[in-house]
Amino acid sequence: MGAVQLTLGGISVLLGIVAWGMFIATIARFVRVIKLGQPDATRNGPFVPRMITLVKEFAAHTRMAKFRQVAPWHWLVMWGFLIGSLALFEAYGEVFVPTWGWPILEDWSLWSLLMELLGVGTVVGGVALAIIRQLNHPRRADRLSRFAGSNFKWAYFVEAVVIVEGIGIIGVRAGKAAMHVHETPTWAAFVSNPLSELLPSSAALVSVFAFIKLMSATVWLIVVARTMTMGIAWHRFSAFFNIYFKREADGGVALGKVKPMMSKGKVLDLEEADPDEDTFGVGAIEDFSWKGWLDFSTCTECGRCQSQCPAWNTGKPLSPKLLITQLRDHAYAKAPYLLAGGKRDMAGDEVGLSGDNMYAGIDVLAIAESEKALIGDDGGVIDPDVLWSCTSCGACVEQCPVDIEHVDHIVDMRRYQVMIESSFPTELNGMFKNLENKGNPWGQNAKDRLQWTEDLDFEVPVFDGDLGDAEYLFWVGCAGAFEDRAKKTTRAVAELLHIAGVKYTVLGSEESCTGDPARRAGNEFLFQMLAQQNVEVLNSVFEGRERKARKVVVTCAHCFNTLANEYPELGGQFDVVHHTQLLNRLVREKHLTPVAPVAEDVTYHDPCYLGRHNKVYDAPRELVGASGAQLREMPRHGDRSMCCGAGGARMWMEEKIGKRINVERVDEALGTAPSKIATGCPFCRVMLTDGVTSRQSDGMASEKVEVVDVAQLLLTAVKRKPEPALVASGAPSLGESDAELSAKPDVPTDEKPTGTPLPEGDD
Repeated sequence: MGAVQLTLGGISVLLGIVAWGMFIATIARFVRVIKLGQPDATRNGPFVPRMITLVKEFAAHTRMAKFRQVAPWHWLVMWGFLIGSLALFEAYGEVFVPTWGWPILEDWSLWSLLMELLGVGTVVGGVALAIIRQLNHPRRADRLSRFAGSNFKWAYFVEAVVIVEGIGIIGVRAGKAAMHVHETPTWAAFVSNPLSELLPSSAALVSVFAFIKLMSATVWLIVVARTMTMGIAWHRFSAFFNIYFKREADGGVALGKVKPMMSKGKVLDLEEADPDEDTFGVGAIEDFSWKGWLDFSTCTECGRCQSQCPAWNTGKPLSPKLLITQLRDHAYAKAPYLLAGGKRDMAGDEVGLSGDNMYAGIDVLAIAESEKALIGDDGGVIDPDVLWSCTSCGACVEQCPVDIEHVDHIVDMRRYQVMIESSFPTELNGMFKNLENKGNPWGQNAKDRLQWTEDLDFEVPVFDGDLGDAEYLFWVGCAGAFEDRAKKTTRAVAELLHIAGVKYTVLGSEESCTGDPARRAGNEFLFQMLAQQNVEVLNSVFEGRERKARKVVVTCAHCFNTLANEYPELGGQFDVVHHTQLLNRLVREKHLTPVAPVAEDVTYHDPCYLGRHNKVYDAPRELVGASGAQLREMPRHGDRSMCCGAGGARMWMEEKIGKRINVERVDEALGTAPSKIATGCPFCRVMLTDGVTSRQSDGMASEKVEVVDVAQLLLTAVKRKPEPALVASGAPSLGESDAELSAKPDVPTDEKPTGTPLPEGDD
């Protein structure tokens, strides 16, 4: 052991003690900070499925692989960090004794091969990730870059450390090979052995390479220990916990149902809730659960959520990534104040600290941060336009590789704004009033819910107190009952069920809105009122039937999601199917036989609440194929499909910023040169039809392009042309009146507005 070894080794140990001490202290602080969030006992188990999910997601990179061009390089870097940590600690011995190595392992060729692969893989992976970041730099793509708004200095620092660590591993191995110690076959040292031929046999050189390894790690430890908001570094540790504690224990992402409104770790019972004691949604950063704080801490700023967000891609201020990072920065800036016991009431007055010098010892910046409103257009952490731009489509949640639950956090913030602050877009006033007074967002009378049946040439069975032999309850939905374009879907489904001989019934005036738009807009009280009313009605309808026989078929993707995923929490256990699923089964079982193929080019738009939220992708496409149409996929389809712009109660809010989302989606659909745009949701149909109308008026779309539901395509293919003899005799053909109705063009909304009329004076 020479002077070089003693000097470099001494420096490494001394700095290492400082760095590791700082790092461990910061981890302890992380735990204290994250515990500032509200309790949430729903994340505690079960252990086995959660652990299986964790192993799958990190070992196989199942979520990361959604961006296939990035996944292999990140996989190499990840394993280089995890297993390469052994090479790092080995360097503490090598810097003093260049010939030292882990006992037993050092002379095992397979171990040597593993270290070689990790060293090379880390360098290659780090370089590849840096190149990817450069190729997608926002200086070239502006808002189109998923890295727009990300901290590039942090990213390059982490990638540089990764590359230097890999070079250090290979350098030490090559230096040892040059000294002919722990000789390894070339197949297990395919880079370091050839490299050793270029190096002198020098113990000092091995110590220098080991020192480089240690110093890069030491600098990294010190920097990240001083920067708790560096998610791109800290996710190496927090991502494991964030994945394990994700909302769905079975491994599913936080889509479908919305997280229930909670207070003090328990689901809030609105009938017994006390506004002075309970939290209604999130009005301050400390109102988020500890899992929310963990989400903020884990964001890697990769921007996958941003790249998929329909709001961001159409010029809105919402970026899911920037929303999370803004909440993170605010949380950690305010944390010293909260850790000291600080707390403010709804008026902003201090109630947690007292005394003449109550802020003594608290960072003045933390005190200033505590005075900021969470939501506000005048110095608030989150601008209201950001909060209300979300369509709750779930694209951000679907793409996030570390399972951040953006939509749940947005809905929680909306809940506080609506229920406590009464601060929300003015357009929602009419929608809330209509839901409360009329049971539907259009404000129509319940007695008119059966008007869609008037033009049919067969009788639609209406529930009269006894289901009888009906197999399904057909949940028509508000749009299907009142919106002219959606009525065509309702009639088509009813006729197809009639043709197939399926026994069903409808509720008629007993049906009410499921509450989806109220809940996504943050009005949890109104949602609970509507949902409990519907659950009571449905339970009485299905009284005496076992769970699997309580069958409901729906045409609205939003009703489908609410009935299937959210009503069980309120005591409504039903077997809910979407009409595309049921019709597809009827076609497969030959109860419906297409005889007149639709020889047209059709592109299919995936409704967010049917596809991404509930994973129903195949059935609608199979129906398009069964109808005889030629399916042309849009670039964004399946789990990457772009929203139509109607979700999250955006259907009833004016789109004033940037390009209209429905027009953006229609532009993409028109790029496939279709004659028809098919979908499986009445909200989507309304939005897409408006978009097509807009483009037709601009001269950018053919007047022949039409938006239809897949049920209409199937009905066209199933119905037989009338026999000449029947036509001559004047006998009606099957579905003749509905065919006439379907042939009527949709009325543009600038001629006949849809949605809730706004009171005079609203902008």
